[in-house]
Amino acid sequence: MNQSNAPLESLIRFLNESPTPFHAVAAMSTRLESAGFEYLNERDTWNVKAGGRYYTQRNGSSIIAWTMPTTRSLVDSGFRMVGAHTDSPCLRVKPNPEMHRHGYSQLGVEVYGGVLLAPWFDRDLSIAGRVSFKNTEGELDAALINFERPIAIIPSLAIHLDREANSGRAINAQTFLPPILGQSDKKADFRALLKTQLEEGGHSVSEVLNYELSFYDTQSAALIGLDEAFLVSARLDNLLSCYMGLTALINANSDEGMLLVCNDHEEVGSMSAVGAQGPMLEHLLERLVVKSEDRSRMLARSMMISADNAHGIHPNFADKHDANHGPLLNKGPVIKINANQRYATTDVTSSQFRLLAQAVGANVQEFVVRSDMACGSTIGPITSAEIGVKTIDIGVPQFAMHSIREMAGTADVMDTIEIFKAFYQLENV
Repeated sequence: MNQSNAPLESLIRFLNESPTPFHAVAAMSTRLESAGFEYLNERDTWNVKAGGRYYTQRNGSSIIAWTMPTTRSLVDSGFRMVGAHTDSPCLRVKPNPEMHRHGYSQLGVEVYGGVLLAPWFDRDLSIAGRVSFKNTEGELDAALINFERPIAIIPSLAIHLDREANSGRAINAQTFLPPILGQSDKKADFRALLKTQLEEGGHSVSEVLNYELSFYDTQSAALIGLDEAFLVSARLDNLLSCYMGLTALINANSDEGMLLVCNDHEEVGSMSAVGAQGPMLEHLLERLVVKSEDRSRMLARSMMISADNAHGIHPNFADKHDANHGPLLNKGPVIKINANQRYATTDVTSSQFRLLAQAVGANVQEFVVRSDMACGSTIGPITSAEIGVKTIDIGVPQFAMHSIREMAGTADVMDTIEIFKAFYQLENV
């Protein structure tokens, strides 16, 4: 494999540009536009053409990009689909967040998804997301904001005041987590702060109405290790899969139907208008293939790779893995298997993935959760059940999943992109 750092440098820029799902979709849209993809608004009538390259969004937090086959009809070609999700566990700002205690200005937060809370302490935090407002013309408007610089911190309690801190102290999400923004004599007006931020960004704001904002760590993504074999960043789960799917889609040389879907809300169950359990992908397929029978034929000729990071075997906690299924970082992407259908992998789809890996010279690993532990899930089983497409669940192995700082192997990133490209170029799936 070509281990040039150029794709990794591009990945680091993408991760830094994407502190929220809204920013991730905006960053992906910019890259798609540069690659010649045309934006189609769901409100408009679509006129897609053979060989066309298109993308659409919903809620600004979910995105689907696709190419139409050049020589065959979509019914005869089918789609080679890669699916991922744009959201990551984090701390969301509450609707009425202002707190003023002992002269400190703080914001109340709500835990989004299965957050590993301990690493959020003592980090340089900022705020980003989307704000809805009434503009000076009296109209409803919305804009993305990102404070970028560190404006908050959640300080740890000194060990002198909590001698049991290293013995398994529980973290109370209500009382321990409100970040400190500064000192003041009275409670701060958070909406006034947002109004100022919007105005500094060139928006004419009469009143801030609502928002979806998250705290995030301002530390940049980075390559680490003596030989830079590892990538560390926030939100690798699952922006890493979004990036790999996007890069493969843009660079694949294929005459067939290709599709990338990146849904929001996977970390909280996927049940929303923009989640995998919602109708976004189904609505798109209905628009592209109107007749039900033709759409069924098209889906029978399609396949999805559901890409969501896997648990690499941690050298300090090896007993948390099945002894025969402990994926190693930089030893290849992982096929995820579960007998109870928490993953959508079948023997046929896993065999197809192995053949693709062999074709590009990449290794493949397997993950099965210990039989005495609960198994997570992905958009794979949901999407497969919703539209009836054969599916495999795979992922790059990583450490510290759902932490504010996660870790993956750089070689796995490069290998998975090549496998996705080969998948997109398959004549039949």
